[in-house]
Amino acid sequence: MVDQHFSMDAHGMTKHIVILGAGTGGTLVANRLRRLHTDEDVRITVVDQDGEHLYQPGLLFVPFGLAHGDKLVRPRQDQLNRGIELLQVAVERVDLADNRVVLADQRTLAYDVLVVATGATLVPGETDGLVGPGWMERVFTFYTLAGATALADALAHFDEGRLVVNVVDMPIKCPVAPLEFCFLADWFFQRRGVRDRIQITYVTPLDGAFTKPVASKMLGSLLKEKGVEVVTEFNTGTVDGAGGHLVGYDGRTVDFDLAVVVPLHGGADYVARSPSLGDELNFIPTNEHTLQSRVRPNVFVIGDAAGLPASKAGSVTHFEGEVVCDNVDRFLAGAELVDGYDGHANCFIETGFGKALLIDFNYDTEPLPGHFPYRIGLPLLEESRLNHLGKLMFEWVYWHLLLPGRDIPGVGSTMPRSGKRLVKTHQEVKA
Repeated sequence: MVDQHFSMDAHGMTKHIVILGAGTGGTLVANRLRRLHTDEDVRITVVDQDGEHLYQPGLLFVPFGLAHGDKLVRPRQDQLNRGIELLQVAVERVDLADNRVVLADQRTLAYDVLVVATGATLVPGETDGLVGPGWMERVFTFYTLAGATALADALAHFDEGRLVVNVVDMPIKCPVAPLEFCFLADWFFQRRGVRDRIQITYVTPLDGAFTKPVASKMLGSLLKEKGVEVVTEFNTGTVDGAGGHLVGYDGRTVDFDLAVVVPLHGGADYVARSPSLGDELNFIPTNEHTLQSRVRPNVFVIGDAAGLPASKAGSVTHFEGEVVCDNVDRFLAGAELVDGYDGHANCFIETGFGKALLIDFNYDTEPLPGHFPYRIGLPLLEESRLNHLGKLMFEWVYWHLLLPGRDIPGVGSTMPRSGKRLVKTHQEVKA
């Protein structure tokens, strides 16, 4: 772990916090920090290359006509509290040695503390053939607004054949989303009366449906129950859109009539241009409990940009926010940082027909049955109408509680243990 102390400006001078990214993490951190400090104590500048904030969880629903793209986008500036400066410009690089950010227009921002919140980006060009012939014709992704919108039209006219949902590689944003797509596709085609003419196949590089054994076993059973074929340990090397084939590095092929692909993910491009900032995938090496970067003590990381053994999901960003802000505040005061983040993540998993299940876990604890957040609450690892309503209600929570950086009653940064029931060990599950 890097040293927790760093030379600051003279006592009493205004400190400058620069936040790269005005998505979920950057916005909630900026808003929380603004409430912790006066304008005289701290100046906060947020940088993002565009002015539109996208509610990414809503992209899952667009292909099935359950959400409309124009309702998922709001101005970034409107999500930031008064007293926060927003610069709409791309980042060229970060100079760690000089504590400054160089912008694409050649302006520079000197910082006392840097918060990296630029998330994960799609790099479909890294997979041979993915954006070649057939792209946005019979090969789509729902991980972008344009892709989800185009896919809606394709699904509406897909009446027979093989639909393949393929995760190219991990990590990806919202790891359960491809599974949710399979479940919703099953519901969608049944509602249209064509399900018996359509084969749905889920193709994953993992050895099961999910990364956590307990949840993987349950989700795998649910896929089987819904008639979804699962192809595991498939590492996609080539996508032949014109011919309708996925080709694995081991020579295996999976044929498709319509493919929904989750491309390779990486960190933001500027990270590669910033010496010593990121790893080979452009994610930032980060202390898994303090969320201080491992590259410089005055750099903190939140959300998908972090190189952590945690899911790249919106709930993770929310749970990290309290810890990041607390430790930035402690750093500015010269105090010891707290090991406040335990890898807490939870996900609503839409399963179709007005139902969803909920999983809640952290670095050390598998998703367990029971209830969240207390013994009386939402059911865990169990399909229910209540969880479906919870997933729908989350959009309101996102805009009105999460982004403004407000605390959600009963839901803290650490995983609650009340209400959970112990299950078999990893070895027993695998056996």
